[in-house]
Amino acid sequence: MTYQTPKPAESGGSSDGLVLRPVGRVESPLVDLDAGPPQGDEGAPDAWLLLDPSVHPAAADLTVGSEVLVLTWLDRADRRILAVHPRGDETRPLTGVFSTRSPDRPNPIGLHRVRILAIDSNRIQVSHLEAVDGTPILDIKPVLETPGER
Repeated sequence: MTYQTPKPAESGGSSDGLVLRPVGRVESPLVDLDAGPPQGDEGAPDAWLLLDPSVHPAAADLTVGSEVLVLTWLDRADRRILAVHPRGDETRPLTGVFSTRSPDRPNPIGLHRVRILAIDSNRIQVSHLEAVDGTPILDIKPVLETPGER
């Protein structure tokens, strides 16, 4: 699956547009959007990141026990939504999605901080991932220490 933005109008630069190619897919017991927790630390199950064999060398230095950020494409999100009641609570004020963690947003990129539990070839088991089964994975990045944590 490839996501591509249309070519921008003539802007003086040479841009071919933005192309995102998933590096893998989530394998999770979560199959229903409504059944999953809002955040990973609120009861999300362990899940597997199934990486495309072409990117397997990119995962060579990942280690069990380390924390990573998994960026996903929330492919079932509503990209037309610009404001929500946080956590679906209509007693809370309508809030612009850039100030929330709502999956519904113009560019539905998910950000998930997880711990690596196991590595089996091109499969990486992670803790507490709230993404549903089949969600495209865009990238995996290490969690970096802040200067005060060293």
